[in-house]
Amino acid sequence: MGKHYGNLQRIVGGIRKYAITPDIPGGFITVEKLEKITRVAKKYNGIIKLTSGQRILITNLFEEDLPAIWEELDMEPAVLSQNSVKNVEMCPAGFCKRMKYNTIGLGMKLYRKYQKQDMPCRTKIGVAGCRNACGSVYSKDIGVMTDFNGLLTLTAGGSGGFNPRMADIIKKDLTENEILDLIDKLFIYYKDNAEMGEKLGFMIDRIGIEKFKKDLNNM
Repeated sequence: MGKHYGNLQRIVGGIRKYAITPDIPGGFITVEKLEKITRVAKKYNGIIKLTSGQRILITNLFEEDLPAIWEELDMEPAVLSQNSVKNVEMCPAGFCKRMKYNTIGLGMKLYRKYQKQDMPCRTKIGVAGCRNACGSVYSKDIGVMTDFNGLLTLTAGGSGGFNPRMADIIKKDLTENEILDLIDKLFIYYKDNAEMGEKLGFMIDRIGIEKFKKDLNNM
C-alpha cells in the first residue's frame, strides 16, 4: 500500500493499475456516499467490487489519479497498515427479525476504539446479534455473538486465511460493559505476549487455551 493508499493490482502489458478501499464502518453507508462512490468510479473508469469485509473496493485505477480520487470521495482509507485492526464486521442486528440483542451500537464502539489500531498481526473483529453469527464471527480474531438469552459470548482466535482456524469460545453470558472490558484486556494481553506477525489464534495455540483463559481472568 503506497502513500496514496492504493494497492497495486495485476500488471498487464506493463500497465500498472491500483485499487482503493474507502472506510465504511460496519458496512453501513448513506445513499449520498454510495452515489458519490459510483460517480467517482465512473469518472475514473473504475471497477467496483463488493468485498467480504463489508466494504467497496474500486479497482482499475491509475496511480497518478489516486490523490484526486481520495479528495473527491472525501472518505478515509479503510486500512492504513497491514498489522492492525483491519475491520469490524457487523450483522444488521436491530434491522433483523432474528436479533436477540441490538449489537450495532456495540460494534460501532469497537470500531471507534480499535479500527486501524496497530496489532502484532492483521486482526479482524466480528459482531453478531444472534447465534446465526452472520459475518463469520467464528473465523474472526475477535468475535462477539448474542445467545438466546440476550447475553453476549466472546470468541477469539478465528482465522479464515491461509491457515484457517475456528475461534475458541472464551466466555459466555456477558453484558455489553463486561464484554468491552474483557476485549480491552484481551488486546493488552495479545500485544504483550504475541510474537511479531503472530495471529491471535496461533498465539493461543502456543500458550494453550486454558492458560489463556486463566490469564485473562486474572487481569
